[in-house]
Amino acid sequence: MSEQAVSTSGIEDFEFVKQRSLWLDALERLIRNRTAMFGLFICTVIIFIAIFGSVLAPKDYLRTNISNIAGGPSTENWLGTDLVGRDVLSRLMHGARTAVFAATITVVLGNIIGITLGALAGYMRGVIDDLIMRITDILFSFPDFLFAAFLSASLRTPVVKLLGQLKQKTGWEFLEQTIFLDYMILFGALAMVNWSGTARLVRGQILSLREQDFVRAEIALGMPTWLVIRKHLIPNSIAPVVVGISAGIGGILLLESSLSFLGLGIQPPAASWGDMINTALPLWRQFPWLVLLPGTTLAIAVFGFNYLGDGVNDALNPRQIQR
Repeated sequence: MSEQAVSTSGIEDFEFVKQRSLWLDALERLIRNRTAMFGLFICTVIIFIAIFGSVLAPKDYLRTNISNIAGGPSTENWLGTDLVGRDVLSRLMHGARTAVFAATITVVLGNIIGITLGALAGYMRGVIDDLIMRITDILFSFPDFLFAAFLSASLRTPVVKLLGQLKQKTGWEFLEQTIFLDYMILFGALAMVNWSGTARLVRGQILSLREQDFVRAEIALGMPTWLVIRKHLIPNSIAPVVVGISAGIGGILLLESSLSFLGLGIQPPAASWGDMINTALPLWRQFPWLVLLPGTTLAIAVFGFNYLGDGVNDALNPRQIQR
């Protein structure tokens, strides 16, 4: 083996060990953070319930019992029943599924859009950069909640028409189901609200990275633009995105519940913590647990994801001083 081959191999091994050690160091810092581990425990429980809630739920969350309306906790209904006799515990479990499902799809869609547009803006610059950044400026000028509520309310009619046309052409009955329509509108509204922050974050990272020697070398060798972005720029920009995702999930849960509380998100009979609070709010003095239980569950879930997000931020922050 030549000296040059040995040298190249040694550099590659060093880079691999360095990269691996950085992520391992971050993981060790995260594990040492007790607050983050407490948040991780809460998040794990919420996600477990969201995945296996239909199996673990003691009752059918849609089944009503008019002989036991707004009943208190009992051996038959551990957390009581709501205003139409449905089991509260079962609906809380299915509400966890709605919240986690909404957060997951929103994060995936929002970050695909944000990373793609942010990478294009930072690498191409010029007219493309100006256009994408002006769009993000417009989105940032609106409060997230008000913009999501506007999209959720205004998109319903055109989406209903579009799904009706698709149903006629394809024969797929599920396209006209209310819950499918609610999920589509909710995911679209939340994704449109959440992509702009990721785009700005990625753009800033790309603007710094594109001036590095390894990127200039790839460009000089004639590597296609899309390959430079995919192979070098996006992987090296992913750490701040991970921090942004972990820190933003709690806000997405709260936003989804707020929209459902206003009747602009998930609609009955589907279960959502926000809708459960809205339904019981007029009679909260007589039946306070019907508001307290979904509200407390939502607060615990948001706190858990926020604690975990803060821990991930501390672990991946190179300027964080560990004592």
